[in-house]
Amino acid sequence: MQVFAANLRARRLELGLSQEALAERAGLDRTYVSSCERGLRNVTLTSLAQLGGALGVEARDLLKADENE
Repeated sequence: MQVFAANLRARRLELGLSQEALAERAGLDRTYVSSCERGLRNVTLTSLAQLGGALGVEARDLLKADENE
């Protein structure tokens, strides 16, 4: 869960998006995006795909741990 949360936040910041802008792109509520970034949500496959699409990455990339850690 924490890997997803960190990757989600990092990619959003990399693109210079606010949580609100990401939520709008993904068709989700801003509070949902916020709770995902804090690791408080069990994200559904549908939401994972929506977030990946909104961030321009494959959904699976949001689940990958950094291999340097």
